[in-house]
Order: sequence, then structure tokens, then C-alpha cells
Amino acid sequence: MTSVVDTARKHKHAYARGADRPLGSYLGTLAVYGLSAAGLALLARGRTPRVSFSDLALMTITTHKLSRLIAKDPVTSPLRAPFTRYEGTSGPAELHEEVRGHGARHAVGELVTCPFCLSQWVATGYTAGMLFAPAATRVVGTTMTAVAGSDWLQLAYARLQQEV
Repeated sequence: MTSVVDTARKHKHAYARGADRPLGSYLGTLAVYGLSAAGLALLARGRTPRVSFSDLALMTITTHKLSRLIAKDPVTSPLRAPFTRYEGTSGPAELHEEVRGHGARHAVGELVTCPFCLSQWVATGYTAGMLFAPAATRVVGTTMTAVAGSDWLQLAYARLQQEV
């Protein structure tokens, strides 16, 4: 077992080039996701949801909006606060936060501040919703899609105001 640990440390050192990269914590995060997805797959045995093009479009827009909401919205900053430090704003109604801490705290901080990283988790949750509560999931998806559309209209309106 010692040689496995030593080999892992050597690979981490070679990979990180002196930077504090929490590879073990990333592995833990991957394990949580993998076990969650496997658990959902076991629970969903025999269920085959029909995913229409409109469902896929709803899921795509909802995943985008919810991922950004979790990662960037000022209202969700209390969820990120244990893992981040406020640095300022990064866009209309969005915050810029720096990840803090080491190990698992740092890994979770990177996850909760990255809408691209969160998308996988959100899409998996949405898929679970489509398997076990499709009607309610579509209502949530419709709401998030309307908010995403409204965001784009707000940005377009602000842009037009600047041109006037």
C-alpha cells in the first residue's frame, strides 16, 4: 500500500509543479458524483424516460441558468462563503469570488464557483427529476428557462440604454 501512496504523491508532485492542487480532494469529489450517479441509476432501473427535443432544450437552458445562479448570484453567496472570498463583481448581478482553503475546502470552492463544473451536477439532478418527478421537474425547468430568457432581455435592454 505504501508504494501506491508514494506513486500517487510522485504523480501529484509532477503534475502540480509546486502549485497547491488538491488532487485527492478532486478524487473524493469525483467519487461522490460517481456514487450518486450510480445510486440514481440503480434506483431508476426499468424506468426509461422519453426525452423530447423540447425536454432537452428545457434541460439545457435550466442547467445553464441554475449553474450560474449557484456559482455567481449574490443571493447564493452564503452557500459559497465557507469556500470562497468575495473579490467584487464580475458582471451584471454576478460576483467574482476567489477560492480559499486547502484540500476538500478548496476543491468544493472550485466546484461551487464554476458554472461549467456545476453543470454536470445540475444536469444529473435534472435527469433524476425527469425519472422520478417529470411534471414537477418540467415546472422548475420552465421557471428557470423563463428567468434565463428574462436575463437576456435585461442585458439587451441595458445595452440599448447605453446606446441612447
